Amino acid sequence: MDKAQITKLKKLHTDFPYYAKSCLKIRIKKAVEIDGRKEKIIPFVLNRAQLYIHSKLEAQKKEKGYVRALLLKGRQQGCSSYVEGRYFHKTTQARGIKTFILTHEDKATANIFKMAKRYYEHCPEMMQPHISLLNAKELYFDKLDSAYGVGTAGSGDVGRSDTIDFLHGSECAFWKNTDSIKTGVLQAAEQAEEIILESTANGLGNMFHYMWQDAQAGSGKYIAIFVPWYWQDEYREEVPGGFMLTDSEENYMEAYSDNGLVDLEQMVWRRNKLIELKDPLLFSQEYPATSSEAFQTTGHDSLIKPEVVLRSRKAEVEGYGAYIVGCDPAREGDDKTCFVRRQGRKVFRIQLYSKLDDMAKAGYAKKILDDEPVDKMFIDRGGGSGMYDRLKEMGYGKKISLVNFGSTPLDQRKYKNRRAEMWGELNEWLESEEKTELPDDDYLQADLVSVGFKYTSTTQLLLEKKEEVKKRTGKSPDSGDAVALTFAEPVMFNEAATYVPGQSSNVSGWAR
Repeated sequence: MDKAQITKLKKLHTDFPYYAKSCLKIRIKKAVEIDGRKEKIIPFVLNRAQLYIHSKLEAQKKEKGYVRALLLKGRQQGCSSYVEGRYFHKTTQARGIKTFILTHEDKATANIFKMAKRYYEHCPEMMQPHISLLNAKELYFDKLDSAYGVGTAGSGDVGRSDTIDFLHGSECAFWKNTDSIKTGVLQAAEQAEEIILESTANGLGNMFHYMWQDAQAGSGKYIAIFVPWYWQDEYREEVPGGFMLTDSEENYMEAYSDNGLVDLEQMVWRRNKLIELKDPLLFSQEYPATSSEAFQTTGHDSLIKPEVVLRSRKAEVEGYGAYIVGCDPAREGDDKTCFVRRQGRKVFRIQLYSKLDDMAKAGYAKKILDDEPVDKMFIDRGGGSGMYDRLKEMGYGKKISLVNFGSTPLDQRKYKNRRAEMWGELNEWLESEEKTELPDDDYLQADLVSVGFKYTSTTQLLLEKKEEVKKRTGKSPDSGDAVALTFAEPVMFNEAATYVPGQSSNVSGWAR
C-alpha cells in the first residue's frame, strides 16, 4: 500500500463526510442521471442540513468528549440518513461497539434497518467488515465483535438490558411509554459515547418537546439543533407566469432571507404545500422555519386548545381582585414544585423548584405569604400535606387551603371530581370573550395542552390521570396544575385591585 492509499484510508476512518461520499449509498425518490444512466441509488453526499448537523455534533464532541443532541427537523431533510450513516461508520471502524436505533413504529424500524443494510451492501470491499448475523433487527460484525441493532418504542422494556455505545432515537416525539423509556433504554445508554434523538415535532407536552426546551435553555447535557425546511434544494418549484407574493409571504421571506430563504421558487413550493395540507399550523409543524414555529400545535386531543393559550400569551391585561396562589408540590422523582399567581384575568410569575422536601416547600410558601398580598394559597394534597401541616403550625391556616384533586366537586352536575372542575373552569376562563393573560412561556403552554379528557355517561367532565399524562409525555403537568389550582373555589378579597409591591388599595369582593 503506497503513501497515497494510506492517506486515503486514514481519511476514510476519520472524515465522515468523505467516507459517506466514498463508501455509502442512499436511495432517493426521483432518479438522477449519473454517467449517462438514471440512478435512484446514489453516493451519499451530505446536504446543507446534514453538514450543519455534523459541524454541531463534532464541535460538542471536541469540547465535551461526548455527544448528547436533539435534532428538530422538517420532513425528508435527511437527518435519519445522516445519523444512520454516522453510526454505521463508527460501528464498522472499531471493535466492541454496540449501536442501537429506537424508532416510533415497526414500519419505521424496518425502513431504518433497510437503510443500514443498503449501506453495508454497497460499501466497498476494503471498508466492508465481515458479518456473521444479518436478520431483520441486527447486523453483527463478528471479527470486530461489534453490532448494529434496531428496536421499536412500543415497549418500555426495549433496550433496557443492553450496554449501548451509540444510541439513535428516531421520531422521538411520537414515542409511546416515554416514562419507561427514560428509565429503560436511556438509562442503559447513560454512559454511551453518543446519544442523538431526532424528530419532527408532534405538538406540545411530550418528552421530546420538554427535552428540547431544557436543551434550548442550556439545562443538562443535550444541545438543541434545528434545521429549517428551506435549506433543502429540492423544496423548490418553477415560478409560474404572473406569480406575486402576498404581503404576508413577503414578510415571511424577508424574515428568513439571511438564513437561506432566497428565491421565489422556494415560495412557490411553500404556497403549493400550504394548499395541499390545508392547514397553516400543520405546515409549520411539518416544515418549520423556526423551532418555536414547529411546536405550535398539540399532538393529541387536549382539553385546553393551543390556540387559546397562544392568544392569552400575547394579551396584556391589568390584574385585579383576589390575589390567589396555586401550588402544585412535587410528589416524587423528577416532578417539580410549582407556584403561580393569578389576579382576575391575569396569570403571572411562575416559579419552579426541583427536589424540595416538605420543609423546603413550606419555606418557599412562607416567603410568598409574607412578602406578597396573598388572599388565598391553594395547595395540592397529593404532594403537599406535609408542607400544609407545617404552614398551619406557623400560623398561616386562614390563608392556605389543601385541595384533594379526587374529592367531590362544587358542581357535581358538570364535573367528576375537583381536578376536572378546576381545569374545566380554567378552560372556560381562557375561552371566554374577555381577554385573559398568561405568561409567554413555552413550558407552561406545554403543560396546559398536555392533558386529555373525556365525558362520563352522565356527561361529567373527566380528565386524563396525571400518571397517564406523565407516561405519555415523560413529565407531570406541574405548572398547568398550579394554574388550575387558582380556580379551586371562590376567594374573598379585601385588598389589591392591582398588585404593586409595597402598595395596595382597599377593594372588597368575591373572585374565582
